[in-house]
Amino acid sequence: MSIPTSADRLTADCSRCAGLCCVALPFAASADFAADKPAGTPCRNLQADFRCGIHTGLREAGYPGCTVYDCFGAGQQVVQVTFGGRDWRGHPELADSMFAVFPVVRVLHELLRYLTEARALPAAAPLSDALDDAIATTERLAGGTPDELAALDVEAHRRSVADLLGRVSDRARAARPAPDHRGAQLLGARLRGADLRRASFRGALLVGADLRGADLRGADLLGADLRGADLAGADLRNTLFLTPAQLTAARGDTTTRIPPPLTRPTHWRPRGRARR
Repeated sequence: MSIPTSADRLTADCSRCAGLCCVALPFAASADFAADKPAGTPCRNLQADFRCGIHTGLREAGYPGCTVYDCFGAGQQVVQVTFGGRDWRGHPELADSMFAVFPVVRVLHELLRYLTEARALPAAAPLSDALDDAIATTERLAGGTPDELAALDVEAHRRSVADLLGRVSDRARAARPAPDHRGAQLLGARLRGADLRRASFRGALLVGADLRGADLRGADLLGADLRGADLAGADLRNTLFLTPAQLTAARGDTTTRIPPPLTRPTHWRPRGRARR
């Protein structure tokens, strides 16, 4: 019996958060962020209502890193559930604890997102009991108290879930031999038009890779870094563990085929525009 997980709960709802990603996390001046910001310090663009003052122009203002960040609903979970609707401005005594547990819950919600996707795969049927147990355990951990979350060895839990997801991936991609690029350093790789069906790119660095016209159907993209990767004309149907943030970090066009329910990022270029 499957254990349902609300998709809405795993989708960021900034209106129910308190700008946690804009405060708890550090920024380093780089191509992703226009300025340095230490952890625990509010971003200079964060407004009194916890909204971003430059949200509609983040890329133009030098903050593309913000556009590709996804908390998987951890923000509203921490504010509304873990801390009962309280926020760090109204209750400054909670700030340190709130900022400490936010990244923990974010990891747990990301794992729930992958586990839920895995549970729906036909190839995962033999592992359904293990997946249900992992979902239930992760749900329980995510619903813990601030003290329980602060004490949690979240990386140990991540490793346990990653092993299970790897077994699901192996089953889902077993139909034909495929390249294994797990953890590979493929920065700027020339893979235009390549047959990469059912390949594993788990944790691979594909920053700036040329994947135009590549066939990635059924490929495992869990944790792959697609920043600046060119996906124009690529076929991403049936890929495993692809997230909206990965698509947003990449470049594509109207000919890129993506799996539902994911949607095409608004900044992707029209068909046929030259690569720069």
